[in-house]
Amino acid sequence: MPALDAFAPVAELTRQLVDIRSESGDEAAVADAIEAVVRAAPHLEVVRDGNVIVARTRLGRAQRVVIAGHIDTVPINGNVPSWLGDGVDGPVLWGRGTVDMKAGCAVALALAVQLPEPAVDVTWVWYDNEEVDSSLNGLGRIARERPELLAADFAILGEPSGAEVEGGCNGTIRVDVTTRGRRAHSARAWMGENAIHAVAPVLARLAAYRAREVEVDGLVYRESLSAVRISGGVAGNVIPDETTVHVNYRFAPSRSGAEALAHLEELFAGLPVEITVADLAEGARPGLDAPLAQQFVAAVGAEARPKYGWTDVARFSALGIPAVNFGPGDPSLAHADDERVPLAQIDRVETALRRWLTAVV
Repeated sequence: MPALDAFAPVAELTRQLVDIRSESGDEAAVADAIEAVVRAAPHLEVVRDGNVIVARTRLGRAQRVVIAGHIDTVPINGNVPSWLGDGVDGPVLWGRGTVDMKAGCAVALALAVQLPEPAVDVTWVWYDNEEVDSSLNGLGRIARERPELLAADFAILGEPSGAEVEGGCNGTIRVDVTTRGRRAHSARAWMGENAIHAVAPVLARLAAYRAREVEVDGLVYRESLSAVRISGGVAGNVIPDETTVHVNYRFAPSRSGAEALAHLEELFAGLPVEITVADLAEGARPGLDAPLAQQFVAAVGAEARPKYGWTDVARFSALGIPAVNFGPGDPSLAHADDERVPLAQIDRVETALRRWLTAVV
């Protein structure tokens, strides 16, 4: 099992984590390595559930904070092991997971071990299967089956945010918009009904759609609605009888999932289509009115921004726990083959969290 050094510079600990392959569904090795480190810390109570590691302080503080991050990555493509290079503003660590999100996990691991007496009780969580279907998400499983492990007054998710605070997140819904036709030989096309041709008005409505910008609790969220895939066709000489446009709607947290679906049904009203929900994840309001959240933003010294993409802060929001995203890395580089994180951002996140955790009142 690869060894991790929680007392090494956090950039080096990030590199150690990146170099342990942990594509979604294959996180056991990195979970084992993290578990070994936190079990060696006498001030932490450790629970392992599958490939989820939960480590908690039991200091009897008046408030508890969850700090969490996922340990899986999207598939590697020649970008592991990691390597150091020069960037515009200083050294940069390259490799799969440097941004999404092993740098954030490394910061959490270092602080979990190095801070035996934080000013609040802390529940540290490293979880699996975030990058795949939400039904497999380790944090989601804990929230459903063992929610007592996540009980807290505030949560911080180490998702990449450019070392800035991003409040809440958009919700996301994926639907299949299906048209039906009738098969026929393409030499006698008039005897069939072409389901591919029937999607033209669906695409026209999507192309004409103008997404909203919505203010929620002082943050402005930008929505988006996109066709992300089209599937249909039988053979090169057959008129297709079925075509599906796969549509993704990223909606502001002012709407519920049910309201988002109703909006899509209204958009496609009057067209001969069937709409089926393929996936739905609720958004999360910013939660920045919570006292701990306000103290955290002040300690970090940043102005909170909205999170456009969906993240697991929504799972905390569903449990009634206000949550923010705060981690090193540019989110636009997540999943990219040239994924990389400036070491300065790793240091900034570590310093800000350390300062806040030792000074919260």
